[in-house]
Amino acid sequence: MAKKKTRTKKTAKNSKKFSLRLNRHQKVVLGSFLMLFGLALIVAFVSFLFNWQADQSTLQEFSDRSVEAKNWLSKFGALISDFFIYQGFGVASFSIAVLITLSGIYLFFGMPSKKLTSFWFWGILVMIWLSIVLGFFTKHSILGGTIGFEMNDFLQDYLGFFGTVLLLFFLFIAYVALRLKITPEMIGTFVQTKKEDINAEFKAAKEASAQKMTANTTDEEQDWKKQSITKEEKTLSTDDTAPEIDFENNLSEVGSISAKTNTTSSTLEEKEQETEELAMEVETAPEEEEVDEDKLSKKLVSDFGEFDPTLELGNYKFPTLELLQDYGGGITINQKELEENKNRIVDTLKNYKIEIAQIKATVGPTVTLYEIVPEAGIRISKIKNLEDDIALSLAALGIRIIAPIPGKGTIGIEVPNKNSTIVSMRSVIASPKFQNAEMELPMALGKTISNETFVVDLAKMPHMLMAGATGQGKSVGLNAILTSLLYSKHPAEVKFVLVDPKKVELTLFNKIERHYLAKLPDTEDAIITDNNKVINTLNSLCIEMDDRYEL
Repeated sequence: MAKKKTRTKKTAKNSKKFSLRLNRHQKVVLGSFLMLFGLALIVAFVSFLFNWQADQSTLQEFSDRSVEAKNWLSKFGALISDFFIYQGFGVASFSIAVLITLSGIYLFFGMPSKKLTSFWFWGILVMIWLSIVLGFFTKHSILGGTIGFEMNDFLQDYLGFFGTVLLLFFLFIAYVALRLKITPEMIGTFVQTKKEDINAEFKAAKEASAQKMTANTTDEEQDWKKQSITKEEKTLSTDDTAPEIDFENNLSEVGSISAKTNTTSSTLEEKEQETEELAMEVETAPEEEEVDEDKLSKKLVSDFGEFDPTLELGNYKFPTLELLQDYGGGITINQKELEENKNRIVDTLKNYKIEIAQIKATVGPTVTLYEIVPEAGIRISKIKNLEDDIALSLAALGIRIIAPIPGKGTIGIEVPNKNSTIVSMRSVIASPKFQNAEMELPMALGKTISNETFVVDLAKMPHMLMAGATGQGKSVGLNAILTSLLYSKHPAEVKFVLVDPKKVELTLFNKIERHYLAKLPDTEDAIITDNNKVINTLNSLCIEMDDRYEL
């Protein structure tokens, strides 16, 4: 037996050694190789576009070392370029080089590699589509490649020219809608916003040109008036400096000269006032209206629609109820057990001179609630003090007295059933109360004594602690919480950070690592089993919480 155990341990160690998981140093080495190899492919492909005809003979004499290739990577570059471009997908093969380089960057810098599969999937589809398109519009072998040319001929043989065009156009629309997440509504809103921006710019330019025109006209008027004023001043100065006055003439001529000077001075004063009035034009800018945030948010929602986080994984399907085991429904009522418990409760209370006016039993899956109405004048505390005596008479593991029951005028005595009924997770998840629950994080924790599904919102609990002795249902409750969230929330709406030092409780949830489990970039396992790594995880969660509070 000891030898067998040692052999199994050795095989387990060997299997761990040959696992596909890479540490940080191995990722750096592999990432640097992929980056350089991808860049080499790009260089070889670019050189092949210019030298492919000259290197055809070189490929036929590949083993002859005296023959030189014109490709920038010599014979290796000519060979691999001929394989991908000439015999492959044509110019679209550049996407292979880009994807290899991108993979190297992700590994070298330790970036999360979840998006790489999506990049490779869509990159290969785009490469195939572009190869067919280039083979459809051009018959040049280097553009569409041999594969693109053959696929184009195949499609035209079975679909014809028009059918091939429709198929290629449909694939383009599918890529835009599924990968780029662009819808006709988004295009319409984009065109509308661009149109409004262009109209606003045109209006602003028009107003600016109008202001320049008015400014130029006012400047010209002021210059013209200044010139006219200077001319009149010059005429007046000439008249004043050299007047030929004959003292022997009549005084009427002198009066006429003085009248002329008075009129000219008055006209000068009026023109100066007009120029001053023109210079004192004041324009006040209109005050900006305050933006109402509520109206702005409503407008944005009406234009672009509410944000839907589930679009990131649009093909995700929620788990079905068939995955959960069906234990059947309904509660089996043991009438004999009910009568015995009722008689024992009544007899025990009579021994202490407590008369009961009415008793009622509500049977639940695991506990039966006996509601009693004592006679008038009996104190409730007296019944509550008899909890141990009633448990002794019923031979039960333990009872609970609710005195009084809130909202009712009765006293409740909860007694565990001898044969409890299994409350299946399937019946709880399938209940209308859970399916129609308008909660952020609904949790179905079981059923009440009245056989109603008990659903609570985890988002309204700042903290939740599950504690109890062995066999009290801690693991069942934890699995019920996780199952409820998996059946109600999309992977884009909730992520789990699971810690399982025992490596027993949560190993089943390793299968949902790609969708629901969150982990640090450098960690290998999604479920944390080392207590020392919990500190870094909690610190990162605190940073994430602080970032969300600052939004």
